[in-house]
Amino acid sequence: MPDSAFRVLEILERAAGPISGETISNELKITRSAVWKHINELRTMGYDISSSQKEGYRLTRTSNKLLPYEIHKKLQTRFIGKKMRYLENTPSTIWVGKQLCSEGDVDKMHGLVIIAEAQSGAVGRMGRAWVSPSGGIWITIVLKPDIPVDHIFMITMAGSIAVARAIRKEFDLGALIKWPNDIFIGNKKVAGLLLELSAESDVVHHCLLSTGIDVNIPMKKFEPALQDQVTSICTEVGHEVDRASFLARLLKEFENHYLLLEGGEYDTIIREWKSLSCTLETRVQIRTLKKSFEGEAIDIDEFGALIIRKNNGKLERVIAGDCFQRQ
Repeated sequence: MPDSAFRVLEILERAAGPISGETISNELKITRSAVWKHINELRTMGYDISSSQKEGYRLTRTSNKLLPYEIHKKLQTRFIGKKMRYLENTPSTIWVGKQLCSEGDVDKMHGLVIIAEAQSGAVGRMGRAWVSPSGGIWITIVLKPDIPVDHIFMITMAGSIAVARAIRKEFDLGALIKWPNDIFIGNKKVAGLLLELSAESDVVHHCLLSTGIDVNIPMKKFEPALQDQVTSICTEVGHEVDRASFLARLLKEFENHYLLLEGGEYDTIIREWKSLSCTLETRVQIRTLKKSFEGEAIDIDEFGALIIRKNNGKLERVIAGDCFQRQ
């Protein structure tokens, strides 16, 4: 949306009552037809604006879309999210991130957040489809990390902590982390994360951290086969929530934990991850590409691998795979 449309919106937001097109045009030094054009642009973005020839324009409801304008009003970060790219629909935000990094200066994109209202072709871990209807939060954060390559995986840990903490603080829900990269409320998944990076040897060119969160998605939008496995925040609290406020909190939480990583506070991240884990101290079944086995999840090591005490008493270190909790 053009900057002038945002300026019209700012005038509407601070007005105590209806405001005439002439007053707006005089303040912004644009024509009344331009004011009318920008009002219509705002309406297409989800803002309810009433109009009458006698009284003028009045903002009656803000947009429920994840517009950068709405997020920035509440954002309290130093660099994460200061730049945003907003899309109504895209195959996947991570695909957009790859395109941008291949075409531009990644240093200047550090902290850029790519937001989509919906994704039509998103892919999660192990190549699985990532269901992304409107009403969720579907984002990718572009990073040029100043973190040793052998600790890059901890960006996912920082992201997982940030999502769980944001849900807990914003909605008072007991969100927990399921290894390796899912967020659960109770026994149902509410969010997932995926980290992709471009690197050569010990040089990381960029990282893309994608996060998908089921926020204002009613259960009927999920396939019947998924409805006993997933949940959404609006389902848990009983009403739709303010996605912009939640995303602003999430980005602040992530920045705080990302800066701990850049400061070398790896133990702090691992301790907090463990405190939020719903995987540790439970019986699990592990499935990798090569084998399947059961045991007790007893720890994660400094490289994010899950340590399993197998049924025969031997310890197994799992770097990647699916983890299913057993009763």
